[in-house]
Amino acid sequence: MIKHSGWVDLQVNGQIGVDFSSAALDRDGFLRAAEAVLTSGTALFLPTVITGSMAMYRRNLRLIADAVESAGLEKEIPGIHLEGPFLAPEPGYIGCHDPKFVQKPSPENFDALFDAACGKIKLLTLAASADSGDLIEHAVKLGVTVSVGHHNATPESLGFAARHGATALTHLGNGVPNFLPRHRNAIFAGLSADGLTAMAIADGHHLPAEVLKCFVRCKGAAKLVIVSDASPAAGLPPGRYNVLGNDAILEASGRLYNPEKQCLVGSASTLSKCMEFLAALELLSEKELVAVGRDNALALIGMKQPGGAVGKL
Repeated sequence: MIKHSGWVDLQVNGQIGVDFSSAALDRDGFLRAAEAVLTSGTALFLPTVITGSMAMYRRNLRLIADAVESAGLEKEIPGIHLEGPFLAPEPGYIGCHDPKFVQKPSPENFDALFDAACGKIKLLTLAASADSGDLIEHAVKLGVTVSVGHHNATPESLGFAARHGATALTHLGNGVPNFLPRHRNAIFAGLSADGLTAMAIADGHHLPAEVLKCFVRCKGAAKLVIVSDASPAAGLPPGRYNVLGNDAILEASGRLYNPEKQCLVGSASTLSKCMEFLAALELLSEKELVAVGRDNALALIGMKQPGGAVGKL
């Protein structure tokens, strides 16, 4: 077992049947899910709200912000990860998100969401595109870390996003179609973008072991952050579930997928399980594992202390 002082997970969509993007989310359910995450080996996490209606955003973003504050969990849950709605709507790139709720990337559209969340958005995932520059700059000025994903990225579009202030790649290797051009594709573009930190899901299903090895070799421990992308099915037994608006199957192996879209629907793993899988591949030292599972995530969202020391979790 890896020695650590608590993992940091920047992408948690839900837990134990609780969906952070559901219209049925309530305060008690959110806090039960948060407790499950925080007792699983994760010391700090960002609840993730995916692409949805404005009514859902106004309700859930405020609910989460209020629940965190009232429960005194600001240290453990310092903000929200908004994954969408500024994504590429094309099949494959949109993943399990609902394309009908995709919005144009604009500072005005983002401000409506930022205000609904009481300013608690810590991380924004959007598609790198020719019209995303103004929004990226605007979000960064508000103190939001911007990551790019769910897009048909090219080296040029990623360079454009980075110049405007984007610093990361959301679940690199996922949020793309099952079949891609052999060389010019979003995965290779992301691996070759030296200035962008890659977030990667190490549950053993989103990325095969040999792909994770390539990620480690390309990005190195300094430019890699492991996330769980945990779905509401995390912590539940195998079966059929409605997950993030998808009719999904959770297999005994832990693979969670939509059989109609033939896409994964988040993971059913905690970050501790992801880190165990990665450690078993023997690609990284113990110090490097702590970096990709904790320190790099803190630095990415601006929580690394001056002088390089990581604040006590």
